[in-house]
Amino acid sequence: MYNIDLQSRTPIYEQLYKKIIELILKRELMPGDKLPSVRELAKELGVNPNTVSKAFQLLERDKVIYSLAGRGSFVSNVSPDMVKESDLADFDKAVAEALNAGISRSELKERIDKGVEIQ
Repeated sequence: MYNIDLQSRTPIYEQLYKKIIELILKRELMPGDKLPSVRELAKELGVNPNTVSKAFQLLERDKVIYSLAGRGSFVSNVSPDMVKESDLADFDKAVAEALNAGISRSELKERIDKGVEIQ
């Protein structure tokens, strides 16, 4: 369920963060559902518990999950608009970084158009 790619250049905590959001949007995780503990999920994925903890901290910061002391972490009532705004903020940051790295506006537009065609 929580598949990640250990060979990816994307940090594991980011992959896990995005995977949990994906599962929520696909309604595979519902509001109130309990997530595995940090230790359980780390063991299942074969990663350091600190990696899972970082993903959970980011999810909690973004109000995607909430924690109850001694009980665990649970899925919040997340609206698709909330996720959309977060994704757009990430996109804006990536565009700014690309422009700073010397990628032209036309190259970015071309890449976006290719991405839309694939979808």
